[in-house]
Amino acid sequence: MTSENTALTRIRSFLMFWYDFIVGDDWQVAVGVVLALALTWGVGAAGVPSWWLLPVAVAVLLPLSLWRASRKRRAGTG
Repeated sequence: MTSENTALTRIRSFLMFWYDFIVGDDWQVAVGVVLALALTWGVGAAGVPSWWLLPVAVAVLLPLSLWRASRKRRAGTG
């Protein structure tokens, strides 16, 4: 294997690690977090206090994720 192939393999492995770490098993939660962060930034940039948006996002996303996971487990697909 050439050094170029080794470097590309390492870069790909690094990127795949971060994809798996961030997205993990539930891509919908990852999208929800990105949307919540973008909304928090937008509201904050408008000069409105936005500290409360991320806790609300967690309060909504976590139960939804747990509900989907438990439903899959009961159905025998998880």
